[in-house]
This record gives sequence, structure tokens and C-alpha cells, in this order.
Amino acid sequence: MYKHLSRVERYQIYSLLKAKQTISEIARMLGRNRSTISRELKRGRGQRGYRAEQACAKASERAQRSRNARRVDPKVWSDVDFYLGIQWSPEQIAGKSAVSHESVYLHVYANKAAGGDLHKNLRSQKPRRKRHLCGRDRRGQIPNRRPISERPSHIEDRKQVGHWEGDTVIGAAHKQAIVTLVERKSGFAVLAKVPNKSADLVGRVIEAKLKPLTSRVKTLTVDNGKEFADHQAIDQALGIQTYFADPYCSWQRGSNENFNGLLRQYIPKKRRMETVTDEELTMIENRLNHRPRKRLGFKTPHEVFHASLNRVAVRP
Repeated sequence: MYKHLSRVERYQIYSLLKAKQTISEIARMLGRNRSTISRELKRGRGQRGYRAEQACAKASERAQRSRNARRVDPKVWSDVDFYLGIQWSPEQIAGKSAVSHESVYLHVYANKAAGGDLHKNLRSQKPRRKRHLCGRDRRGQIPNRRPISERPSHIEDRKQVGHWEGDTVIGAAHKQAIVTLVERKSGFAVLAKVPNKSADLVGRVIEAKLKPLTSRVKTLTVDNGKEFADHQAIDQALGIQTYFADPYCSWQRGSNENFNGLLRQYIPKKRRMETVTDEELTMIENRLNHRPRKRLGFKTPHEVFHASLNRVAVRP
């Protein structure tokens, strides 16, 4: 059955066009028919060419004009406002309410135009992309690093719980940081604050946070920051293998990058990390782990991860 292009797909189309991909290549990468992409580019194009946000707005206008468009019960919006208040995304809200994610966006934008603040609960977008070439690193090398090319290929499929990604999120003035650890299949995450990004401190925090979950920790994939230089001690303490993504290829740690974006809803870049309390960090961790995700069939990361913990292996 045909499904309309989503907001995410429109941003992917925009990025692939910037990367000089052809219509046929874009269609293949998105699993769409070539005519769907071609029609989308014509409909969503403006004076400055195809732009994702503009294309989404035009699609919403077409949907509103459609004779098949149905009216949303006013009572639904109170639920929508509640979920926005706890920072659910429009797609997550659509998974629980009788309203589309595009309608949620329109509701938020109308509220903003009227002087409301619902838009402040949406994830912010980076103003520009880094232009580093994937695979080129201008920093010093980490001794005995195990490249992601050596990581078993089945991990990429996200079919098994136990493969984690790690990163550090810094605050204003680069003082103090938060270590974020995200399990790839479930999206379940654990957080911890460190006074600085030294390899010793970061390594000890990773060990402390993952030690209670060792039955569901098999690998860890991180970037090339020097804070992960103590990876061999981490491997020995947890009985795992740590892999390093290629330099400037953040998409190889997509789960972690996505989670860090969610975290920034609560802790923006301009905030100093010393103002973040342990109680607040626990609240954020719980809220994000109990937020339903579209790719999980609107189950929560907590549900998916702990379901794997509750399974009992049957031995002959």
C-alpha cells in the first residue's frame, strides 16, 4: 500500500540532492518509486529549489485542501499539548493519538504565530552541517584502536540487544561533560556526568554504568575523541570489544547522535554542565527511555531493552 512521503524522507531527499545523487539513486536508497521522487521534487520546489521544510509545508497545505481530509476532534488537542509538554516528537504523538504528525506540526506553528510556546518543545536543528570528509582525521591517533570495519556486519542490522554506542556531550565553555551510552536495537540509554573529559574519568564512568548490564553488553562503538583512549581497560573490565567509527562519520553511530539531539532539548549547548544535577539527569534519562519510538512500533526503549533482560535461555 502506498504511503505518503514523511518529513524524515523529505530531509533525506534534500541531503541526497546536495550530495549530487540522481533521482534514480535517491529512489533506490529510500526504497521508493522513481516517479514518486520526481513528483515530490516538482511539487516541493520553490524559487530556491527543493528545500525540505518548504516541501513539508506544501504537502500539509495539499492535505488540508484534500476532499478526504478529516477534522480532528478538539478534545484530541489537549492530549497533543500534554505530549508536547513532555517533549514527545510529532511522530511519537501521532502513534498514540488520532492525529497525523503533519497536523501536529501545523498545530504547533499556528500556536507559535499566536504567541504560544509549544514550538519550544520541538527538537532544534543544527544550522549547518560539518564539511569534513568522512574518513579523514586531523587529530592524533588513539593507540590500538579497533576500526569499525572490523565490527561484525550483523551488528548493523539492529536485531540483537547488546551493542552500544558511546559519546560525550559538552556544555558552555567546554567545562564538564555528560557521557551518553545508547543500546543500538532498543535505543535504551544511560547517562553520567564527568567533571572533565579525561580518558580515565570517562572510562571509569562507562564501566560503572554498564557493569550492572553486562549480560546485555557485547560491543561498544565510539568516535575518535581522546576521552575514549582508555578503551582497552574498558574492554577488559566489561569483557567486551570497543570499535571506533571512521573520523567525521557520525552516521556510523546514528543511535547515539539521535539520542544526543533528544538530550539537547533538555540541556542546550549554551547551558553550563555544572548546573545540571544528578537528579535532573536521572529525570531526563527516565523520560527519554519511556518515550515511545516509531521504529520500535511505538514501544519504549525501556520496554524493548528490559524484555531482552527477562528472557530466559533454554538449554538442552
